[in-house]
Amino acid sequence: MTIYIDNIEGIDDAARSFAERVGLMPATDREGVGLVPATDMVGAGGSPRVVAFRAGMGAGKTTFISALCRVLGVESDEISSPTFAIINVYERVPSGEEIYHFDCYRLEDLGEALDMGAEDYLYSGSLCLIEWPDVIEGILPDDTLYVDITQSPIAGAPERRQLSWNFPA
Repeated sequence: MTIYIDNIEGIDDAARSFAERVGLMPATDREGVGLVPATDMVGAGGSPRVVAFRAGMGAGKTTFISALCRVLGVESDEISSPTFAIINVYERVPSGEEIYHFDCYRLEDLGEALDMGAEDYLYSGSLCLIEWPDVIEGILPDDTLYVDITQSPIAGAPERRQLSWNFPA
C-alpha cells in the first residue's frame, strides 16, 4: 500500500490516512463519524503494535511520526525526536495509552538495545514507532509493520514523499 505526501502542509492528513488504513484508529467519514476499518486494509493479525520506519537521513521519519502521534491523540508539545534519549514515551489523550517512539540511529549494536530494556517496550502491547530499526531487527516481533519512506519528487511537488508498506504474512 502507498500514500504520497506532496508537501508538509499535507502531513497530518497523510498520517490520519495511514493510521486508518493500517488500523491504528477507526476510519472516519467527512463528518468525523467513526467507521470500522475495511478488512482488506488491516493485516491478518489486526492493527500493528510495532511499526518500523526505514528511510534515509532527512526523508521525514521524525516529521511523519510526530504527525501520526498528533492524530492518535498525543499533545503536540510533548512530541520530539528521541535521538539522544533513544526512546520517548507519549500518552494518548483521552485514553492514557502509551506510545513508544524509538530512534535507534545512535545505537552501536543490539546489545545496547537489550541493555536498555528495548524488548520490554516492544512486547508490552503498546504502540511502538521505530526510526532506524536495522540495529534492533533481531528482536522485533514477527508481525512488525515495515514502512519505507522515499523521496519521490514530481513537477509541482519537489518535496514529495512516498510511504509504502505491506502487512506481515
